[in-house]
Amino acid sequence: MSIGATLAAARRRAGLTVSDVSQSTRVTEPIIAGIEQDDYTACGGDFYARGHIRAIARAVGEDPAPLIDEFDEAWRSEQEITAAEAFGPSLPLRTRERRRVRWTAFLAVLILAVLGFAGYKLVSRLDRTHASAAASGASSAPGGHPSPPASVPAVQGSTASAGTGQASTSPASPTPTPSATPAAVKALAPASVAAFGPAGTADGDNPQNAALALAGNPATPWYSQWYATAEFGDLKSGTGLLLDMGHPVTVSSVQVSLLSHSGAGLSLRAGNTPDQAHLTQVASASDAGGTVPFHLSTPVHARYLLVWFTKLPPDNAGTYQASVYKITVQGQP
Repeated sequence: MSIGATLAAARRRAGLTVSDVSQSTRVTEPIIAGIEQDDYTACGGDFYARGHIRAIARAVGEDPAPLIDEFDEAWRSEQEITAAEAFGPSLPLRTRERRRVRWTAFLAVLILAVLGFAGYKLVSRLDRTHASAAASGASSAPGGHPSPPASVPAVQGSTASAGTGQASTSPASPTPTPSATPAAVKALAPASVAAFGPAGTADGDNPQNAALALAGNPATPWYSQWYATAEFGDLKSGTGLLLDMGHPVTVSSVQVSLLSHSGAGLSLRAGNTPDQAHLTQVASASDAGGTVPFHLSTPVHARYLLVWFTKLPPDNAGTYQASVYKITVQGQP
């Protein structure tokens, strides 16, 4: 009997569904279904396939050791990733990161220089204008004393005469103009949530459980797939959850509740198209855990919000995995 047939038979004897095994192992249902058909293409390599087989076997009450041996004999790749390679650093990625940092710093300096020059020119022009106005006022006042600008009394405490369109001076002190009352900020309910990967919703982690990220129950969160390193074992650039608000709304803050205490790197992106290229980063957090608040200094108007993990926190099994049980959105509908 093959590995997949053995695991499928053990699962049925235990009275478990594929969804039950997925919940207990945090291995996605498509991967479990593939393994039961002896299809390991979705596992991401031999290293991960062994881990999935081991986790599934324990969940269904089967001894994983002979299954792992059988996998090595029948399915082991000629060029497989080793544990050292999986947990090792990725030099090309770090090189690209350093290059991006250098270019970002250069652009920031260039923009600051342009803004500084423009500010200097503006201040210089204003100084010249004020000097000219002062000289003109001094020359026109009798006795050599500068006369105050005629427009000043009219601006302070003036009212418009009915039918004339002219302003008349009032001796009363100026009354502050009442400011408009800002619209009340309140909780906004997303219309839907979906697991999201580098290719969009087509390769999100555990898509069948995405709704758990909004349920608010820490006992049943949404889990990402587990990975050998915090950088997703170099298999992908990130993973996350896409919130569809149903229509464009004004978002002032987002709060994400994680099961992990620290170690997560994540960002908040927003836009009106559910495509990563059109979702702009508006906030980020590093070494995050627990409740992560994103308070936006400038509210954004968008329909879609993407909670995007760029680094995974460690889990209790010696691997790395994200877990979200509540996302709260505040703003104006």
